[in-house]
Amino acid sequence: MGFSDNSKGFINYIYDRYKDLKIKDISLVFEGQVTHQVMKALTGLVEEQLDEVEEYMVLRRVYHVMVESLQNINRHAESYEYRGHPYPGMGLILVAKNSERFQVTTGNIVDNGYVEDISMFLGKLNNMDSDRLDDLYKQQLRDGVLSPKGGAGLGFIDIKRKTGNPLDYSFVKIDEETSFFIFTSTISR
Repeated sequence: MGFSDNSKGFINYIYDRYKDLKIKDISLVFEGQVTHQVMKALTGLVEEQLDEVEEYMVLRRVYHVMVESLQNINRHAESYEYRGHPYPGMGLILVAKNSERFQVTTGNIVDNGYVEDISMFLGKLNNMDSDRLDDLYKQQLRDGVLSPKGGAGLGFIDIKRKTGNPLDYSFVKIDEETSFFIFTSTISR
């Protein structure tokens, strides 16, 4: 599945992909450049919305996953040009919930050269138990290999450790150089 020339934006693709799920209560939707100021505003909005209605530990996990996911976009999103308009650091976030769980879905542009490595790493994390995840996290802190953009995968490892749920991810090819990376974390309530 790919994007067509008449695409109305990435958020529409995410909405179409998830509109049939049982999670219908959307707490936050944002599409745009993810700066530190935007990250602070978005996490503050969600924290304010949930502060009085959610158990403290669940709220902390949702907040933590949002911060890690948004930092991933801020640090690693590729620039993209669509119909002559540049989208530097473009990304999106959607936070939805039902009575059983929260889902934090983010999306951003990645270079096709990284798709296989990201897929393999996330697949590896999904197959690890909590002890192995803890060991990998400590190892990455100690002597992790950095990507060309300075990441060691700590954010993904930490999200998996904090949520205890499988990481859902996919890539939608945009063109020969780039794909749209969709990453969803589930936080049980």
